[in-house]
Amino acid sequence: MARRKLEVFSLSFLDVIACGFGAVVLFYTILSAQAGVQRQQRNDTLQSEVNRLEEEVLEGYKNLVVLRNSLESTDEAVPAEGLASRIVEETERIRQQLAEAEKETLSKREAIERLKQDLKALDEGNRRLEAGTPSPGQPGTRIKGFVGSGDRQYLTGLKLGGERVLILVDVSASMMDETVVNVIRLRNMPEARRMAAAKWRRAVATLDWLTSQIPAKSKFQVYGYNTQARPLVADSAGKWLNGDDARALSDALAALRRTVPQDGTSLENALAVIGTLSPRPDNVILVTDGLPTQGASPPLVKKTVDGEDRLKLFEKALARLPSGIPVNVILLPMEGDPMAPSAYWTLARRTRGSFLSPARDWP
Repeated sequence: MARRKLEVFSLSFLDVIACGFGAVVLFYTILSAQAGVQRQQRNDTLQSEVNRLEEEVLEGYKNLVVLRNSLESTDEAVPAEGLASRIVEETERIRQQLAEAEKETLSKREAIERLKQDLKALDEGNRRLEAGTPSPGQPGTRIKGFVGSGDRQYLTGLKLGGERVLILVDVSASMMDETVVNVIRLRNMPEARRMAAAKWRRAVATLDWLTSQIPAKSKFQVYGYNTQARPLVADSAGKWLNGDDARALSDALAALRRTVPQDGTSLENALAVIGTLSPRPDNVILVTDGLPTQGASPPLVKKTVDGEDRLKLFEKALARLPSGIPVNVILLPMEGDPMAPSAYWTLARRTRGSFLSPARDWP
């Protein structure tokens, strides 16, 4: 029997090869599809990243615009700040100029008031001369005249006679006003405003009236006192001035007009002036507004002085007053010092002097 011929490549082998090739193709197809999916996913991810970056870039552009606007505003604010500083400096300079102008205005106003008073006095003198008789008549006994606000005559009982008249004028801070609140307010104002205070102008007018009443044959001396006592006429400490010396009378009044009311009150130092004059005065006129606030020297420890303390200081000051000398008191009222009128009235009665608390429009 003849043998069958062996075929190396049979149909079954080809089938296997074909199946394997198909499997490879299928596998490759699957891998390609998977790779496409992954690539699409990567593309989507990258696209999202690109979109995010674009949004950040747009946001950055917006912030850049805001920053540029802020920078421009800052550049405009820097000159504005410099302008504000210049405006503040200019305002301060104008304020200083206004303060100086106000001070100058007060000084001019005071000078105008003095001129008005002088003109009024001259006009009154002219009217009296025109109404007088042609004959000269007897010469007067007054060296210095005084014209008040009107034609009123006052019944004062004030004794201005004597051979030696000593006038003591209180120049403390309280002489600026009748109320404590206004005294404190005026104390912090410029000197021109303090000298223009209504109560102080009354004190000056009071001395003007007193000096016009001093007899020509008498001697006189005028001292101003607060914590210390000083003569108003320069270089006249301890000396008597002549009553017929018109220049000395005018100098005393002018010095009081230039005096700024300040500090406390020492009646003890004021009455001590009596012992420095030789011979002693035979008439003392005291112009004040209340009881003293300190003794011969200020207290070592500052404290509030009440009414009882001031009355004790008053009694201590009277120990410096020699006996036999009448004291005439002109009291300009001051609130918060109710014991002052009775104390000074008692002093006037004890020394056989007079006591006067004048009206606001006196003299």
